[in-house]
Amino acid sequence: MASDCIFCKIGSGEVQGDVLDHDDKVFVLRDINPQAPVHLLIMPFEHVATVADLDDSHADLVGRMVSMANQMAVREGLIERGYRLAINCGKEGGQSVDHLHMHLLGGRQLSGALG
Repeated sequence: MASDCIFCKIGSGEVQGDVLDHDDKVFVLRDINPQAPVHLLIMPFEHVATVADLDDSHADLVGRMVSMANQMAVREGLIERGYRLAINCGKEGGQSVDHLHMHLLGGRQLSGALG
């Protein structure tokens, strides 16, 4: 845990957060500044600053994040309509908190399709 990381503090229970679900490796929050009707954040309890800090030892962790995102997409009614998963990396990549997190966005037609 990084002592100054808000996501670490929420994950440890030190700070109250709207935790929707969790397993032993990852947890899910609603984004406090949603960019879509459904905007969830999926992140590991382990403090990993950015996706650039991942290595082969984190393969299971990333798989757990995607699996949890898919479970939440089902729960939020997005699985049939579609949704976006995104991981921002670093300041210029749009990452605002230095703790690896995946965005799950859906509930409307999303613009700016990447392909």
